[in-house]
Order: sequence, then structure tokens, then C-alpha cells
Amino acid sequence: MQDIQEYGAWRAGIAAALDEYRAALDSFDVLDAATTQRAAQAAARVRDDRLSVAFVAEFSRGKSELINAIFFADYGQRILPSAAGRTTMCPTELLYDAAWEPCIRLLPIETRASQLSTGDYREIESAWTVLALDLDAPERMAEAFRQVSRTRRVSPEEAQRYGLYDPEDPELADALGLDGLVDISQWRHAIINLPHPLLKQGLVILDTPGLNAIGTEPELTLNLIPNAHAVLFVLAAETGVTRSDIEVWRTHIGAGPGRIVVLNKIDAMWDPLRSSAENDTEIARQQDSVAQQLGLTPDQVYPVSAQKALVGRIQGDMDLFERSRLGALEAALLHGLIPQKRAILGSALREDLAALDAGQSSALASRARGLVEQLQELKSLRGKNQNVLAHMMRRIEAERKDFDAGLGRLQEARTRFARLSTELYSTLDMDAVARQAETVRLALQASRFATGMRAPVRAFFENARVGLETASEQVSAIGILMDAMVRGFAAEHGLTMSPPVPLSLARYRDEVEAIEALYVKQFGTATLFMTSRSTLLERFFDSIVSNVRRTYRAANADVEAWLKVIMVPLETQIRQHKEQLRHRLSSIQRIHDATDSLEQKIGAFEASQVALDGQRARLLLLNGAVAAALGEPALREAA
Repeated sequence: MQDIQEYGAWRAGIAAALDEYRAALDSFDVLDAATTQRAAQAAARVRDDRLSVAFVAEFSRGKSELINAIFFADYGQRILPSAAGRTTMCPTELLYDAAWEPCIRLLPIETRASQLSTGDYREIESAWTVLALDLDAPERMAEAFRQVSRTRRVSPEEAQRYGLYDPEDPELADALGLDGLVDISQWRHAIINLPHPLLKQGLVILDTPGLNAIGTEPELTLNLIPNAHAVLFVLAAETGVTRSDIEVWRTHIGAGPGRIVVLNKIDAMWDPLRSSAENDTEIARQQDSVAQQLGLTPDQVYPVSAQKALVGRIQGDMDLFERSRLGALEAALLHGLIPQKRAILGSALREDLAALDAGQSSALASRARGLVEQLQELKSLRGKNQNVLAHMMRRIEAERKDFDAGLGRLQEARTRFARLSTELYSTLDMDAVARQAETVRLALQASRFATGMRAPVRAFFENARVGLETASEQVSAIGILMDAMVRGFAAEHGLTMSPPVPLSLARYRDEVEAIEALYVKQFGTATLFMTSRSTLLERFFDSIVSNVRRTYRAANADVEAWLKVIMVPLETQIRQHKEQLRHRLSSIQRIHDATDSLEQKIGAFEASQVALDGQRARLLLLNGAVAAALGEPALREAA
């Protein structure tokens, strides 16, 4: 797992360079609200970055053993329980969050009866059962892990309330035992917080239960699997591709970047009565068959033996490990995953770096311009008498009054800005999303037929899209107003000012469309006459609402942050220009009153110029250090 460790070291180098750059910006007093926000955003990107790998398979395909072999062989034992039959009963995430002690957090299955998604419950700590992990006691740790697989038998009515049983669905008919009860997982979701070196580097592993759960747990379908950076679809060599495998592949995974098919348990095809070449031929034949059924080329299917790979690594048997073929899968996974993730993070950070550079350059340029103007003004006073000084003082005072009058004229534009901002917040109102969702829920409960249930959900998506489109138009109107305000004020007072920071809500519209596409894929053509399907749609709608609400919440946060900083460049220039006018008047006043010598003032301003040049060079150097940590050339070469 050297690739992940190197990726972690790359992130650590960027974080250190960013910290030093931000400290310098702070010490040179060029951190306005917009720059502070962008610096914090860049730091958060690096700190919160995650590499998510999902493992999807039917029961008994060896998923958990594959996770153990790839990520946890260095522990010298199995971390995840692995045995014949069902060992993963609920979606299980393995990650590391320093805010929590080593533990397993378990969300009770009863929460499926509520209208909250698993994502919603992540923010409700009291809803989870927490089991401490004793890292120094392997037996107690193993016992805690076994809790994740616990089940309980409940009445059909209770299972039906959770959307886990329907007597009308032939696929669920065998779920009812001879005792008249249904076996269900005790937990809806599990999060294992483990300070493993790879997890501490930002790796997140998702172990899913059987393929049936992919369709019944909306969190998997709408969030965890689509958002995973890599998805390993695990099949068993002796069974090949089943009908349910094909359905899940086509509906929820499909070919694409980061999507890998694993043909596990090839050791079942190691026939001791055949030669190695004959065994390899048989495995290749199965590999070709799987590829054909899934619409792939054979080199996109990786035959492995996870169990033999794990044994080989733990026992130091490299021949056995080589026979397992796990090395080829690891290379495909990590060599594809790491560069892709590095490119995504690097692209976002380069945008942050460019914005920071532009912000500090504008601030320093404004200071430099003020120093030059004041130096020229002071040097022009050499050899001048008191009358000239008095005239210059009157001229600066007139400039200040004119500037103050200009501020008054800005008030009308500021009032319009406040009104447009209020309208924008109203468009993205979270309460409106909740009211629309409740209307749809009532409609779903009133109709149990396909056409009657789909129309309200379509209307919900349409309203969500219209809201974001309207908000985008309002953002554009605010941007045009601010641009006109800045240009007009700069022209009136001879200032050079940067245009307002733009904002786009396009990615939030894309998110809503992606959620709708997943919904259509799941329910667009399926019959909903069975109670299980209609109940499932209601469960999915709860998760749809949760996702759309999360999207709107993020859009609100972006809008709020933007509205706070869009006025900052103008306010900063106003403040600096007022200070320069005050300083100019004060300097000439003291020279006029013979309290300061002209040459002393000129010398002080020249020293300030030298110091400013030093600050500019230092910030340029630190900006280049961040770019170098990213693996990119500096944004600007030092002059």
C-alpha cells in the first residue's frame, strides 16, 4: 500500500506549505475576509480528503477476505470476520476520524421506520450504539467486530415496516422461516473507526452486504456506491456471473473509471490432477466468459484468490502470494485510483492557490500604488513655500469630501444588493424543500400504483431544479450589480479594482440531476404494484429528500459565504483609500507646521517601499512552495 502512503505524504507536504503561506499572509496583514475564507477552504480540502473504495458482491464471494488481503495483512490476522455464508449483514464503513476514539458505531435497524436517511443520522450522535475497540486485546476486538454481523428474528409485520419483507414478492418468500419469523440484521449501518495507517491517510473502505441490500438500502444506491472513487465488483470463480450479478452491475455499477471486476476464489479451480498450464487455461476461459457477460474485455476482469493471498502475506509465502494473482489487482486499483484522486484534489487546490495569489497581489498592489502616489506628492514639495503646502492641504481635503460624497451615492446600490440577497435566500429556503417533500409523501401514501407514485417524485425534482435555476439567475443579477458598482466607483475616484468574485451554482443543479438519474434507473420502468416496491420507493424518497436537502444546504453555504465576501474588495479599497487620504493630509500638515522634515517623510516612505517589495517576494516564494508541493510550476516567476 505504498501508493496510499505516498499520497498521504503528498497531502502532508501541501498542508505544511499552505500553513506557512497562510501565516505569512496573516503577518503581512493581507488576509481580508475573502482571502481568509479561501485559505481555510484550501486547508479543509487537504485535511478532509478521502479515498473511498467500495466492495460489492453477493454473499459468500469473499469480499471481506479480499479487504483483509489487500489492506490488513500487515496485522497478521483477519480484521474483518470472514467465514462461509453471510458475515456482512449491513453496510460497513472502515475509516479513521481523530475526533472519535477507536470504536464501532452501529445504527439500529429500527431507524428504517423513520423518514430519516442514514446520511441524516450521521449528524445525530445519540441514535448510534457505540462499542469501544481495545486495540491491545485482539480477542475482545474480534468479539466487537462480530457484533456487526448480529441478526434477530422478527415478525413479518415488523420486517415489512422496515421495508425488508413483503409476502407478495416471490423473491422474498423464502425469507419467512418455519417459525413464522423473518431473519433481519440488527443494524442498519456500521462505522468502524480504526487508527490503521492506511485509514489515517484518508482511505475509506465500504463493505456492502449482499446484492439484495444494494436495492433496498437507499444510502448505498444514492450515495456510497456512486460517490466511491473505486468500486470492486466481486464474483466467485466457481459460480461466474448470476442473474442478480448482471442486474446489479447494469443498474448500480457499470463499466467506467475506477470500476473493477474481481473473479475471486480461483483456488477452487486449482485442480491437482491438472498441470498449472491447464488450470490457467480453465481460469482464463472463465475470465473470458465473465467479461463477455458484463460487456468488458478480459483484461478488465481480475482473477484472484483473496484467501491464498492473505495466507501468503501473513506466513511470508511469496510463491503462494504470486499464485493468488492479487498483485495485478492491487496495481490496477491503486495505480488508477491514486492519480485520478490526486488530479481532482490538485485541480481544486490550484484554483484556491490562484485565488489566494490574486487576492494578495491586489492588496499589495494597492498599497504600492498608494506609496508611489504619496512619494511623488512629497517629492513635488521640495523647494515649495508654505502657501503651496496650504494649497495642497486644501486640495486633499476637497478630495476627501468628494470621496465621502461618493460613498453616499453607493448607498442606493447597497440597498438594492441587500434586497436581491434577501430574495436569493428565499429562493434557497430549506423550509420550502421540507414542505414540498411533505406534499410528495402525502401523495405517495394516497396512491400505491406506479403512475400515481412517480408523478409526485418527478414534481419534487422539477421544483428542486427550478429553485436552483432561479437562484442562479439571482446570483447573476447580484454579480452584474456589484460589477457596475465597482467599475463606477473605481472610475470616479481613479482607482484600480479587481472585479467581484464570481459564483456558480451549476454543480448543485448537476447534483440534483444525478440524484434523479439514479432514481429513474431504479424506478423508471419497474412495476410498483407490489407493496415491497411501493414501500421501497417511499424509503428511497426519504433518501432523495435527504440528498436534495444536503445539496440545498451546501448551495446556501456557498451563497452565504459569497455574499459575505463579494463586497470585501470594494470595502477594502474604500478603507485603504480613506486611510491614504488621511495619511496624506496628516503628512503635509506636519510638514506645514514644521514638526516633520520633508526629507524624513520621503525617507520613511522609501523604506516602506523596500519593506513592501520584501513582502511581495516572500509571498511569491511561499506561493511557489505550495505549487511545488502540488507538483506544479509556480504561478508567476519572480521578477
